Amino acid sequence: MKQAYEQSFGAAKIVTGSMHLVDTGTTKILVDSGMFQGINEHLNFEPLGFDPREIESLIITHGHLDHVGRIPLIYKYGFKGKVYAHPATFDIAKVVLMDSAKLQEEEYETKYKKAQRKGKEHLIRKPLYTRDDVKDIFKKMKKIPIEYNKTIKVAKGIKATFKDAGHILGSCFVELDFDEFNLPKRVIFSGDLGNMDNEILPKPQKPTYADALFIESTYGDRNHKSFEDSKVEFKKTIIDTLLNGGNVIIPTFAIERAQQILCLLKEMSEEGSLPKDAKVFLDSPMAKKVTNVYKKWSELLSKHCQKFKNHPFEFPQLKLVKDVEESKKINDIERGCVIIAGSGMCTGGRILHHFKHRIWNPRNTVLFVGYQAKGTLGRKIIEGEKYIRIYHEDIIVKSKIVTINGFSAHADQKELISWMQEFNKLDRIFLIHGEYDKQVIFKSVIKNIMDKKAHIVEMKEKIYI
Repeated sequence: MKQAYEQSFGAAKIVTGSMHLVDTGTTKILVDSGMFQGINEHLNFEPLGFDPREIESLIITHGHLDHVGRIPLIYKYGFKGKVYAHPATFDIAKVVLMDSAKLQEEEYETKYKKAQRKGKEHLIRKPLYTRDDVKDIFKKMKKIPIEYNKTIKVAKGIKATFKDAGHILGSCFVELDFDEFNLPKRVIFSGDLGNMDNEILPKPQKPTYADALFIESTYGDRNHKSFEDSKVEFKKTIIDTLLNGGNVIIPTFAIERAQQILCLLKEMSEEGSLPKDAKVFLDSPMAKKVTNVYKKWSELLSKHCQKFKNHPFEFPQLKLVKDVEESKKINDIERGCVIIAGSGMCTGGRILHHFKHRIWNPRNTVLFVGYQAKGTLGRKIIEGEKYIRIYHEDIIVKSKIVTINGFSAHADQKELISWMQEFNKLDRIFLIHGEYDKQVIFKSVIKNIMDKKAHIVEMKEKIYI
């Protein structure tokens, strides 16, 4: 009998591309199948590194693109197993994958037309998958909806217990139990753990014990500003900018962050701190769809979020933008707007359109409320880039740039440590889903505070568990 091992085919020394194979010697399962983003996007076109036909089951911890974006690829190369996720995750994953496919198709069409004029269309890479591919996959997908805290068999000799990770709607960390050499073994994958100071979702559940823990480390190097302090700063930024005759542009992720911002703005509307003549635009088709999923699964939201009289994401000043033409009309409004648009890292989407028309105006504020990966336009802006290139035009950055990190959907260093300290027994710690320099710091903190060694996982490294 072979010794069980884990191999990471993404999210190793980087944040994106989560994909972790577990081989118990009798079967193989996959935890997540995410897309690489930012400077690592090219890795999506490289071979997977394993044969998906050998995978008995796929477990999805949550619906973010960097955890579900390569699901169509494993199907393309022969995966036919069962897929386990919370039903809310299936709903979100479909929206995310359809959006990803749409963006890929549009990018291909644009590049293809330009290449045609040079006679080089044969050099343009086709999309990784199309919207038709995604529709087809969801028709034939063997979906097994999970329930929190319920243990089920997920593959030959493997049982799994899914617990609320408090990261986004339907997110979970997963406890895998199997026997190795007739001895019980438990391996835990944290998925992405939520910020415990969060008004949208309940706190992450407590873990039990683990022989091996694979834990995310996105913010392993730092602590967030408190949620309350962040909320005060958010409200002050909105009010000051609007009273100064400017507009607030918020690049936001369609999942969790958009709903969190809407919830905060609703609170401002109800308490009267949001000017009655202010106009709030949710200019993100994807965020609208995800918000509908949040409505559908509203029982998963926090008590705070459910306390509002009617709906936690709706208020009089809010307008949901229907189409591109309606989005363009926002440019006619000189002042008094709060514009919430994607993409969250400013790598595409309608946010670029709003930057083009407003980021050069010193009266305006660009308010970042989420993580900006290396290589993204958002990262360049917060690092002080003086000019940004949008639609082949260099545009000066004169707007006030404000970053508020207390709204992160990820646990910070202190919360990650606190969560690990809840284990009754924790033997080995492996760091995944984080930039290497952050992981080095986190590894040192784990040693200093918990007196435990942690290993930073390499891409495709075999880790015997």
